[in-house]
Amino acid sequence: MKEQIDELTLLLLYLTSFKEDYGLSEAQRSWKGYPFESLNELAGNNFIRDSKRSKSVYLTDEGIEEAKKLIKKYNIKDH
Repeated sequence: MKEQIDELTLLLLYLTSFKEDYGLSEAQRSWKGYPFESLNELAGNNFIRDSKRSKSVYLTDEGIEEAKKLIKKYNIKDH
């Protein structure tokens, strides 16, 4: 069950994410209102970058790719 919670947390982070332009680059971010255990696991798997001081997380390229796979797995329309 924990694996599905982590997958769905990543999926929700991706589906509710927004892009932020930093001049030279762009980052995909999402608010981190999800269980800290799942966020820590996702950060450990290099799917997100987390900061204890920030209210949002960055989705890594690996995290975005994994989220796209989960969209297909759970048969959800991409945004």
